[in-house]
Amino acid sequence: MNATLVLPELDANSFWHDNSGFHGIYDVEHFIKVLRYDVHIVESLPEFRKNGMTKKIKALQINPPRDAPVSWYTTVALEKMIQHGAIYLTPFSHHLSEEVDNPEYQRLRCRVNYHALRFKPEIMSLSQSIVDKLRTQGRFMSIHLRFEIDMLAFAGCFDIFTPAQQKILKKYQEENFEPKKLVYNDRRAIGKCPLTPEEVGLLLRAMGFDSSTRIYLAAGELFGGEKFMRPFRSLFPYVENHSSVDPFEDLAGNIRGLLGPAVDYMVCLLSDIFMPTYDGPSNFANNLLGHRLYHGFLTTLRPDRKGLAPIFIDREKGKTAGFEEAVRQVMRKANFGGPHRRISPESFYTNSWPECFCQLSPQNPADKCPVNVLEILTGDLDSSDPSKQDL
Repeated sequence: MNATLVLPELDANSFWHDNSGFHGIYDVEHFIKVLRYDVHIVESLPEFRKNGMTKKIKALQINPPRDAPVSWYTTVALEKMIQHGAIYLTPFSHHLSEEVDNPEYQRLRCRVNYHALRFKPEIMSLSQSIVDKLRTQGRFMSIHLRFEIDMLAFAGCFDIFTPAQQKILKKYQEENFEPKKLVYNDRRAIGKCPLTPEEVGLLLRAMGFDSSTRIYLAAGELFGGEKFMRPFRSLFPYVENHSSVDPFEDLAGNIRGLLGPAVDYMVCLLSDIFMPTYDGPSNFANNLLGHRLYHGFLTTLRPDRKGLAPIFIDREKGKTAGFEEAVRQVMRKANFGGPHRRISPESFYTNSWPECFCQLSPQNPADKCPVNVLEILTGDLDSSDPSKQDL
């Protein structure tokens, strides 16, 4: 397209109530510098003079098709851009096909996600401070506990809540999502409901984690309150979050803003083990899975909710015999963060192997690792590790 990119806008007002934008959490100078050989980037649309007045170019707003092929951008989008001078693509989540034939496009995605997109220095510093404090007492696990109102409303998992809480969830669902008939028991049986905090605790216990396990919890405001966290805390009392580890005022006041999730992301990235409890339409969890894989196949626990669902349902009915062994049987089939080929419907953003990794014995010579790959791994890649960057 030979186009100039204007810094992206973040859609953060609707849920996060944060208008700080791209500049508010990302290191803009670093973003532009890393991508300088790939695309020209400007911070805003340029101005022009007409009839003695200074005006800004007005971009034509376009809603790209979901999972559009590259050809759509080089034809339809390009034609509109030539006609109007600028186009504004919104919304853009999942509007470029993940599977493209050109490996350089896939590598560019990794360059953007894992190198160019870096949080502002103060966010990186705060995140590293929290990790350092957690590590003073040893290794720790991070859990992305997806049990907030938006995910529960999206999934249609209401029946475990009180009538008043169900009314709140239904109202949120009607206001924010397309109408569809969702039957709780059917959804639950096929693993479409987020794991409850208690189910997460029981799963970890079955896998051998004991009450001394130290856990960092990345979560927003949990729906249903402390009632749902109490069983989890009884199993794992050593639970922290960003506010409890480093109770700065700027974090305490940003629970619904972007700062808290940004810090949570970095702490989860640097943790010894990461576990997402719901990795469906969750950009946070999916990006972390891909990021941890990219930075050295770091250990990740991915619960098979569909496989676990009948086991948890039987337990609720009083069939507890063999519960832990049944959980372990399901989890033995899981991948714990190691390299594996992507099979649909797994996302490229969750698993960029092999496109974004050089190979010692590749079929395509373009994928071959350089001769000095070991020096690069101990040098350049170390310097790009968030835990070793100059903060």
